[in-house]
Amino acid sequence: MAIMQSVHSKHPRIIACGDSALVVELADQIDEETNKRVIALADMLATQPIAGVIETVPTYRSLLVTYDPIVIRGKRLSALLETLLGQLSAGVADARRIIVPVLYGHDVGIDLDELALMKQMSREELIALHTSADYRVYMIGFAPGFSYLGGLPQPLHTPRLAVPRQRIEASAIGIGGKQASINSVPGPSGWRFIGRTPLKLFDPTRPEPFLLRAGDRVRFRPIDLDEAESLDAAIRQGEPVEEWETP
Repeated sequence: MAIMQSVHSKHPRIIACGDSALVVELADQIDEETNKRVIALADMLATQPIAGVIETVPTYRSLLVTYDPIVIRGKRLSALLETLLGQLSAGVADARRIIVPVLYGHDVGIDLDELALMKQMSREELIALHTSADYRVYMIGFAPGFSYLGGLPQPLHTPRLAVPRQRIEASAIGIGGKQASINSVPGPSGWRFIGRTPLKLFDPTRPEPFLLRAGDRVRFRPIDLDEAESLDAAIRQGEPVEEWETP
């Protein structure tokens, strides 16, 4: 298997992942520029498809490329990926930006008061800080449509719980370490949750089941219970309620 590296760095490099996937690592650290290049490479494979490639999955600093070994061998695909890496541009298209309405506290935001006490803030101060940031969707993973967000203000960085809870509802807004998140489906989690959004990040009945993509931008907007219930009702009726900003 071909492995590409420069004289001064071990990256980028291409690594076999079983007999039907390759991992293209672009760096050994997490930062926005690396993530942009990961997404740019995924976009190149979408616009310049290689026969036999089944799917690409962007992560923080690497791209998983799955393929059909009957159609293309890993060695050949690795060589083609090296060629694309040589053509990879630092410039990427403007990201989409979505405004995510959040009902802070209440039944789902079970950690809001404890987190405010821990940070020596009022609820209002914590919410204002959380909504002040410009977040980046670094990757989708863990569960269908689950979004990992960078950009959480440093004062809100908080370790995950030592013992995960067994069930957190879909659309819960979380904090874990240096990251923020939006749950996509119900499930266990050790993150700390401060609210929920009426938006559905995963809906298999939509043409695009995942609401967000890696590279999107997110801003949170606080809403009250009346607006949350109104948006809940609109979504149940199938009405489009997403607020997308033009790049």
